[in-house]
Amino acid sequence: MRKLSLLLLLAFLSLGPAFVLAQAGAEPAQSPSASVPNAPAKRPMTFADMMAMKRLGSTAVSPDGKWLAYAVTSVDLDQNTKTTEWWLQKIAGGEPFKLAVGLPGDSGLEFAPDGHSVLFLSSRVGGQQIWLADFDPETGATSNPKKLTAISTEADNAKFAPDMKSVVFTSAVYPDCPAIRPTDGGAGDRCNAGRDAAAASSKVKAQVFTHLLYRHWDHFTGDKRSHLFLLTVDGGGIRDLTPGETHDVPPFSLGGGVGFDISPDSKELAFTENTDPEPATSTNADIFTLDLTNASARPVKISTSLGADVDPAYSPDGKYLAWRSQARAGYESDKFRLLLYDRTTKTMKYLLPKYENWVGEFVWFPNALGIFFTSEYQGGEAIYSDGINEERFFLNTVGGGAFSGLAVSKDGRTLIASGMHVDQPTETYILKFPEEDQTAKAALAHIETMTPEERLALFAKLRSTEYTGERKLTHLNDALLAQLDLPKMESYWFTAKDGTKLQGFVIPPPGMDPKKKYPVKFLIHGGPEGNWGDAWSYRWNAELFAANGYVVVMVNPRGSTGYGQAVVDGVNGDWGGKPFSDLMEGLDAAERKFPFIDKERECALGASYGGYMANWILGHTSRFKCIVSHDGMFNPESAYGSTEELWFNEWEFRGKPWDYHGKPDADNPYRKWSPMMYAKNFKTPTLVVHGQLDYRLDVSEGLQLFTTLQRLGVPSKMLYFPDEGHWVLKPQNSQLWYKTVNDWVDQWTGKKQGLGTRD
Repeated sequence: MRKLSLLLLLAFLSLGPAFVLAQAGAEPAQSPSASVPNAPAKRPMTFADMMAMKRLGSTAVSPDGKWLAYAVTSVDLDQNTKTTEWWLQKIAGGEPFKLAVGLPGDSGLEFAPDGHSVLFLSSRVGGQQIWLADFDPETGATSNPKKLTAISTEADNAKFAPDMKSVVFTSAVYPDCPAIRPTDGGAGDRCNAGRDAAAASSKVKAQVFTHLLYRHWDHFTGDKRSHLFLLTVDGGGIRDLTPGETHDVPPFSLGGGVGFDISPDSKELAFTENTDPEPATSTNADIFTLDLTNASARPVKISTSLGADVDPAYSPDGKYLAWRSQARAGYESDKFRLLLYDRTTKTMKYLLPKYENWVGEFVWFPNALGIFFTSEYQGGEAIYSDGINEERFFLNTVGGGAFSGLAVSKDGRTLIASGMHVDQPTETYILKFPEEDQTAKAALAHIETMTPEERLALFAKLRSTEYTGERKLTHLNDALLAQLDLPKMESYWFTAKDGTKLQGFVIPPPGMDPKKKYPVKFLIHGGPEGNWGDAWSYRWNAELFAANGYVVVMVNPRGSTGYGQAVVDGVNGDWGGKPFSDLMEGLDAAERKFPFIDKERECALGASYGGYMANWILGHTSRFKCIVSHDGMFNPESAYGSTEELWFNEWEFRGKPWDYHGKPDADNPYRKWSPMMYAKNFKTPTLVVHGQLDYRLDVSEGLQLFTTLQRLGVPSKMLYFPDEGHWVLKPQNSQLWYKTVNDWVDQWTGKKQGLGTRD
């Protein structure tokens, strides 16, 4: 390995403690409360506890690295509401305080490049608009808020240009209205306002569709499309940068991010757009650049891959543009690679071409010599770094914890990340770069040849030295968490029938007596290209599932992320094959390893693909006492006609249903892997859950399953939400969901009859 530059070395040393913390917990292990004199006894978590927890949202770091701004959402269960507020605190230490100019519901805060003002979104006057307030970098005081926009279609995703003369933002407009620009006399905005008013006042709510993707996730797309706009801060007006565009710019993304970036000299914009004629069947988003100095300039496509190219980010020196890239068309779960584009030579290359896992979000080193990024690995999502030249240095670690929200201060001395664990909701962590140390340099010289265990031991050793290291910056839920008995999750490995090594996780019930046996909640993740691991969730909270006396078992079968793309691809066209076998083998392995599991009292629960697998299990095994199927696919043929992202079904089932006309069911993936085709085997009591606004897997899938169960005489119940989509998000709906699910499992595992360890 070649000699590292000083900056790269400092960055890599700084990541060592972070990796240890991601594996072992964000802070040094605390002694059990039982060993602390007079420590109050801890209790199992309740649903009310989970709703009382403060939820960390987006974060922003001031350019000087002294201040952290972050959004906190609080839930009022009685009022069935969620309220978000912005807080500020010194990164060096000190008590947080609310943003003085902020109001509940404000969002999208970012510090101006000079550190003397903050940009944010607020609906306090005239819908959601862009606001600017003064910021004192010495005291953190904010003052003099003023509204910068008054666009009738509202503003979102606002981002300052580096020279602070302009702001780029998005707004959904009618493409056939005149383009909004400073010289149009307001005609464009009046056209959009008039169309909105007419639609709102009309007693006819019918819609006419002439294209697919007419609805998406939980809403009908309508006639509006997201466009990019340029706001001139000194009063020069607003200009539509993508006038007349009939595609969303940037396209919808579950991964977050704004989908665009502005060059360091503020002269160029890079953004993501999918220009394929039928976006319902295409994942081919491309990267375009646009000259912001020329009002008549048109976007130029610079990406070349057939898959999705997303999240463009300019290097601080302006020499490069980096983005995440997928190679295969139509496959939303292809490996995300990190691509580097040289703006001078117009050439591109992949960084880490041999890395088998996905590159998640990323940020540049302030001196442009490298990139920090997150990546899923064996049930975790840790922070990694990579240099952009041949002096590449890459750290691969055992997973643990899930980190996101990366931000680096302008001086390059502070890295901020949001991190969570299965027993701790998201908090913000700070990583301070250490000074150069010869001992550490020597120890790290052979890091690439070490085993994961040797690396962890090395990082643990480095952590014990006088490095500044990593510390938890926010403490939103410390007091509440200190009261709760949240059992530690244990990882285990097993071998699939074809020899593939796969991973599972077990959480015992609070206060477990190792001499007793406990019933099991067997959780099956969605995706199918997703995973279980060391991460917190409010929708499927593993600790809460364990809290009323259950062992929670979670297995990452074929299709799971964080184990290399070959494992991810293993589910394609084989939905009920190897993944089903993997799940059963994984549960068998847990039963052998953990003697407190009562294998006679197990219930399988899954949502989305996990709901599909719950339905598949119904027809293929009788080992479970009960099943919970949430938003699962029951009939792949009908699901094809009622879903919206058709690229997903066409990839996973190898084509369209009519492609298999006249072929036997064994050669037709839509029938071969259809739970409906095995309904004659259904016997296990099943709870069906579905939302009316779920357009990924239409409510008709749940209705078909429930109808089938009822006609077969299988004990069954359906929980239907008229106001929820693919996820149950409203607080009181979530309360009903957890109660109904847990009551169903209690009923069929015998806990209602006093057979469990806790009432």
